[in-house]
Amino acid sequence: MSRSIVRQSKFRHVFGQAGKAEQCYDDIRVSKVTWDSSFCAVNPKFLAVIVESSGGGAFLVMPLSKTGRVDKNYPLVVGHSGPVLDIDWCPHNDNILASGSEDCSAMVWQIPDHTPTRPLSEPIVTLEGHSKRVGIVSWHPTVRNVLLTAGSDNLIIVWNVGTGEPLISMDDHPDLIYNVSWNHNGSLFCTTSKDRRLRVCDPRKREVVAERLAPHEGIRPMRAIFTREGNIFSTGFTRMSQRELGLWDPTNFEEPIALLEMDTSNGVLLPFYDVDTNIVYLCGKGDSSIRYFEITEEPPYVHYLSTFSSKEPQRGMGFMPKRGVDVSKCEIARLYKLHERKCEPIMMTVPRKSDLFQDDLYPDTAGPEPSMEVEEWLEGRNEDPILVSMRDGYIPPKSRELKVAKKNVLDSRPAPKRSMSSCDGSNLPPQLLEKLLDEVQMLKATILSQEKRICDLENKLSKYTNGTA
Repeated sequence: MSRSIVRQSKFRHVFGQAGKAEQCYDDIRVSKVTWDSSFCAVNPKFLAVIVESSGGGAFLVMPLSKTGRVDKNYPLVVGHSGPVLDIDWCPHNDNILASGSEDCSAMVWQIPDHTPTRPLSEPIVTLEGHSKRVGIVSWHPTVRNVLLTAGSDNLIIVWNVGTGEPLISMDDHPDLIYNVSWNHNGSLFCTTSKDRRLRVCDPRKREVVAERLAPHEGIRPMRAIFTREGNIFSTGFTRMSQRELGLWDPTNFEEPIALLEMDTSNGVLLPFYDVDTNIVYLCGKGDSSIRYFEITEEPPYVHYLSTFSSKEPQRGMGFMPKRGVDVSKCEIARLYKLHERKCEPIMMTVPRKSDLFQDDLYPDTAGPEPSMEVEEWLEGRNEDPILVSMRDGYIPPKSRELKVAKKNVLDSRPAPKRSMSSCDGSNLPPQLLEKLLDEVQMLKATILSQEKRICDLENKLSKYTNGTA
């Protein structure tokens, strides 16, 4: 008697569920710019969406709790002079966001906890080093204040945001870079490019350590991400324009670990990877479905789980870090789907009867604390992310902690006046030089005290507006 063998996996029955109407964010004018980024970034405190804007680039940032219809006069973040192409939340501070734009710059923003009363136009720091548009921004997963940017000048720059200075610059790509993905501890990153090559780069050695020509034979854009085990999961197109996904070992690029053909569609598949469950969610731009696969060490290595389907096509997608999911409902992932005029949360859930905490679904996950400082990383040290338990859920830190982060960022930025005076110091009398330095110190102290006063007033204002005072 033959018996069919079903693969054992606790994620075989994961199902997706769209949020109710009152959980959605309505009347958001999602950007129409022709760039294959996700247009949406989310963390346990905020939702950020790139929106249509006249006279430059803008994006909308709202607290997650502010669901419903978005006021058309809601203050935007408006510092860029060209359309915004990519945004990314800092994994180590839930109030810090990076953005890249067609104006050839990247900017880092501090988002206040309370609802701002006017548009935010002053970034903490502006990063200028690209000669063409900046289409990719990506924070380092384990090091404090390190950001990677990639532009249409085919240049990759790794920045120290604390000082606003470039640490590493790589020009190994002869053509447009489609995407960049750090590995689990940030020692390497992989890239896909218009020259149809998949590369693995070591930023500290400033070299490409492995590459593969045409992992997918089609000429349409590819995407690639690192998995927990150090393999690379890629999406692309066959020569016949069928969408395809692959799993590769970067130490042996000759043959794929797995290669699966999917369907015929034009949309680029954006992969979102959950390192704790080893599940990858594939969202195609223009699709109305989300497919998800489990990556394992047994053949066929990439296992199809299921598809979440809806009626409306997606314009973009945001992926919540594991810290932000609801453990009481056995939710293992949450995606934020962008429609033409709204944003809809989609919860991925494992059906369980018990209301108790499910240890097997929630291993310790990456927390908000960085593992290293910039200097340690540059010296060659590697550290995995610092893990936190999900047993009691995650409570985002209060706003008083971000004053310290803001102060640190400002303190570590070079003061332009000081650099000017130090350049001309040899031509100045010692008394005058000392007087100028004293004046600079006094001005810095005044600025810091005024900033503290502004933060106190804003917190007081938010208490009144929220009805808690």
